[in-house]
Amino acid sequence: MDANRAVDMAVPFAGLTFQNPVAVASGTFGFGREYGQYFDLGRLGAVCVKGLTLRPRAGNPPPRVAETPMGMLNSVGLQNPGAEAFLRDELPFLRGFDTLVVANVSGDTVEEYAALAGLLSDGGVDMLEVNISCPNVKAGGLLFGTDPRSAAAVTEAVKRRARVPVMVKLTPNVTDIAEMARAVESAGADALSLINTLVGMRIDVHTRRPVLYRGTGGLSGPAIRPVAVRCVYQAARAVRLPIMGMGGIACAEDAVEFLLAGAHTVAVGTALFRDETAPLSILEGLTSYCQENGISDIRTLTGALLE
Repeated sequence: MDANRAVDMAVPFAGLTFQNPVAVASGTFGFGREYGQYFDLGRLGAVCVKGLTLRPRAGNPPPRVAETPMGMLNSVGLQNPGAEAFLRDELPFLRGFDTLVVANVSGDTVEEYAALAGLLSDGGVDMLEVNISCPNVKAGGLLFGTDPRSAAAVTEAVKRRARVPVMVKLTPNVTDIAEMARAVESAGADALSLINTLVGMRIDVHTRRPVLYRGTGGLSGPAIRPVAVRCVYQAARAVRLPIMGMGGIACAEDAVEFLLAGAHTVAVGTALFRDETAPLSILEGLTSYCQENGISDIRTLTGALLE
């Protein structure tokens, strides 16, 4: 194949069309304003915005981030201005770019998730990403995402109120990721995103106290990539939903791994803290990979793992 020949990078995804498969992950990109100083956000397939709740949250006290070998821990605590402020102050800015806007939503109850779904889909976002790694206050703090019935209940409630596609973000902190994928598929999810962070901890050996104020945090970065690829592979074999893969993607070859495992699109997260233009480098690298391997359509990579 001609090394300069165009590659079709567009990807149909849950009824939408990503102009290319590279998105940015929620929690690492804010609402795009800071990164918009470095590149045209319209070059992204989608922007998954910072996690939103019904009411503003101040987040956890510091320290709430810590470096780890090949990654980082965070315990930010969903600091955000609330859904209404996002619609009023941030969404108009993002609408100035030719990219999809995915609203990541979190709640303490099923009812809160449903209310957020109605508010944000009526407000004009393109897709909802449901973060089910939150404690269910009506179930003693058990995480929605670690119980198939709770995950399905949230998905059903969001689907009833949403007027845009619903993507459910799965946590890897479960025994069987395929069971969770099947549960939310049965409840009506339009797509999956995975993985959320792994629970981790660091201890200061001098003070003999946890490094993070809350003790534990979410581990992200290249250290978790093999876990993420495995989860995407197992979920893709269990359900027929399109998948957005994420977890430690730092270069084009990493993204190719996720596509081969069964992802349709990918999201870049922690890599942004080292290189604010990482998504563009990954996009350009994906195009070069296709050209070098005689691939004219990026979609042919999805699930092409040879066994």
